[in-house]
Amino acid sequence: MRLLLDTHTVLWWFADDPALPMHIEALLDDPANTILVSAASAWEICTKVRNGKLPTAQALCEDFSGYLLRYHFEPLAITVEHGRLAGRMPGTHKDPFDRMLAAQALIEDVPLVTNDKAFTAFGVQMIW
Repeated sequence: MRLLLDTHTVLWWFADDPALPMHIEALLDDPANTILVSAASAWEICTKVRNGKLPTAQALCEDFSGYLLRYHFEPLAITVEHGRLAGRMPGTHKDPFDRMLAAQALIEDVPLVTNDKAFTAFGVQMIW
């Protein structure tokens, strides 16, 4: 199964945060699954590190690609089609990172691993 991780899921996984449910850990550990991490998550995390809102993720920001390689996660680039859909999606949710992740999940036809109920407004399939 292919899965796209929400940014908080990426952070909790790499921090070994106990807030990440065991059944989600099992999905991410399963070598049969392809785990996608969006360039939007790298952008969001590094923006928050730069702004001082996420100082605990400094090492992740500095070596994002290395973290993905170590855990066999696959980077998901942002395409023009992703950008078009993210910009055109209706609704009041204004977070550009969430809009991009929703667009990628829809276009790539993959569930988003998140506990953020805001994604339901975009019609995204979610796993949590």
